[in-house]
Amino acid sequence: MDINLDDLTVRFRKDISSRLIEDWSWLVGTDKKVIMISVIGDMFLEGDEGKIFWLDVGGGELKMVATDIRDFEGKLTDFDLVNEWFLIDLTLQLRGSNTRLNDEQVYSYRTLPIMGGDYSVDNFAPLGIEAHFHLTGHIHKKIKDLPDGTMVEIKVTD
Repeated sequence: MDINLDDLTVRFRKDISSRLIEDWSWLVGTDKKVIMISVIGDMFLEGDEGKIFWLDVGGGELKMVATDIRDFEGKLTDFDLVNEWFLIDLTLQLRGSNTRLNDEQVYSYRTLPIMGGDYSVDNFAPLGIEAHFHLTGHIHKKIKDLPDGTMVEIKVTD
């Protein structure tokens, strides 16, 4: 089966880039812009100096993955890296499931992996891009300094 980046990514409006990282600014800073969003709700950002970063939403980590856009484009031809970043099998399972994405949606975690969730189709549901990054950024900010194994309770309020 041939796959391409369109199978692994979702479209988003570039004009909302700053809103998408707003709740992640504690980790990513304010000098980056979103260049790509994966179907499973991770994002790739370009910094002021051209470096490319991967925001792994499941683990709440930011990793530099390329020195510039040309380096990043080259790495997108490396199957092992693409699989690590986009979880190809899971993404294709989600794309083939009965739960389809609407415009400006990603498959978002029901339970974040850092909180015990897994990387299975059943742990994902469609959610608007802005809501996904708002909720996950907010949760990760709240739990970032907690020791591993700490029990947390999440209350959703209006």
